Amino acid sequence: MSIPTLPGISARTVTSSRLATRALFAGDESGAPVIFIHGNLTSATFWEETMLAMPADYHCIALDQRGFGESDPAAAVDGGRGLADMSDDVIALMDTLGIDQAHIVGHSMGGGVSWNLLMDAPGRLKSVTLVAPVSPYGFGGTKDAQGTLCAPDAAGSGGGVANPQYTQMLKDGERGDGEMTPRMVMNNFYWKPPFTSRREEDLLTSVLQTHTGERDYPGDAATSEHWPGVAPGRWGVLNGMAPNNQRDVARLYAIEPKPPLLWLRGDSDQVIADMSMFDLATFGKLGVVPGWPGDEVCPPQPMIAQISHVLNNYAAAGGAVDEIVIADCGHTPFIEKAADFNQALHAFLGR
Repeated sequence: MSIPTLPGISARTVTSSRLATRALFAGDESGAPVIFIHGNLTSATFWEETMLAMPADYHCIALDQRGFGESDPAAAVDGGRGLADMSDDVIALMDTLGIDQAHIVGHSMGGGVSWNLLMDAPGRLKSVTLVAPVSPYGFGGTKDAQGTLCAPDAAGSGGGVANPQYTQMLKDGERGDGEMTPRMVMNNFYWKPPFTSRREEDLLTSVLQTHTGERDYPGDAATSEHWPGVAPGRWGVLNGMAPNNQRDVARLYAIEPKPPLLWLRGDSDQVIADMSMFDLATFGKLGVVPGWPGDEVCPPQPMIAQISHVLNNYAAAGGAVDEIVIADCGHTPFIEKAADFNQALHAFLGR
């Protein structure tokens, strides 16, 4: 189902050397390019209001990443490459559109794509805004600020930790209000209740456009002798965020040039947090998942501590880093606290 765009947003299919996908455009085509990269279980639709609020001298672009929205359904996600499939897609899109350099704004999983862009193509980036980004060490299965694996096979992360009932609801296009439906998850975890968006139905459609399967969401899995008995597989987006499939974070500190970074997040985020409600170790600690081996073996991933550690090292290596925490705000501040988010983003880009 195609989602109607807001006035001022244009949509068209862009076919690069890697991917045919829907891209949204707004603003002055001769202005400085800003590429918005969406997170997991969303699409470019989530960025429309942010794009329309940008100053007039920016050219705003948002793409449906592979595995989401109206991207080519045959374009699988090779999770064994981490999120490199997606970062390579962004560079290919820039090449197709004739963009040499761009500002990057990446949300959640899109922040993970942004870490890859920094490592692979720093000269193509004017700046990077990391909005509630996934840790550069991945999602799940690590125990300290340095990203040490809880188990050698990264058990507790990857495609096998997804809720199969939720995946089936995505596949079925479930729009109801029941427990753990896509609508309930969006309204309780994407932002902080009681907030709801005036575009709730369009945003829910965006969530339901997620491509499902062993090569998309959630991906395949392997059995493990370590708690909770599953480890990452090869294919799909959750394996792309598994810690054993991430790059060596030390590469970030050596890149030249070092684009300026803005880390922007909400103070009430339940997704990217030191006790994430999407980390299986959190549920083990809370007694919901049996057999949890304890904090010494498999604590909830300290996501905020990891991001802070990496950005402090980036700054120590000569990079410029700003951090802004928006009060009373959940995982998607550009929708939930749009005025605060836009003020911070515009000021950062203006510098």
